[in-house]
Amino acid sequence: MRFPSLFLLWQVIWAANIVLSTSPAAASDCVPFHQARQHIGKTQCISGTVLHVKTGNHGVTFLDFCEDYRTCPFTVVVFSSDRKQVGDVRQLVGRAVEIKGTIQEYDGRAEIVLRRPQQLGKDAVLLPPLPKDYDVEQKGHYSAGKFSHANSSGKKQTKKQGQPVGIEDPEEQ
Repeated sequence: MRFPSLFLLWQVIWAANIVLSTSPAAASDCVPFHQARQHIGKTQCISGTVLHVKTGNHGVTFLDFCEDYRTCPFTVVVFSSDRKQVGDVRQLVGRAVEIKGTIQEYDGRAEIVLRRPQQLGKDAVLLPPLPKDYDVEQKGHYSAGKFSHANSSGKKQTKKQGQPVGIEDPEEQ
């Protein structure tokens, strides 16, 4: 009888998200993404609209807040090992989000590594789990599952048959 307890837990989490998202202190802690560089080394809330979600090498996913990621001062990184826990970040495209984490500098830009959906605060409810056949190691392509060849030697296999059975009724004789 796990259903009632899961439903109750969901209600508590939902209510806590509403309280946290409507408190004035939570809203004032976030800074716009273009100011993130001023907070490198600190744990800070950053706000902005996700314009693109792209998957790069080795399944690393990037949330871009600018049209051209190369000139953008801030990005959010989700490593492939964290993707299943975080959820389907593709659902954040076009949405204004607030993400909290330690701001690091990488390749001349500020970034936050997204490891848990809770870092998104109230926006975490927007992230459904990844589809079961989503392969994070294959740069976001869906996996068709395991494939094995039926006969790798190339020889045709024949089945052995038993003795032929007559069609005559033995009682008629």
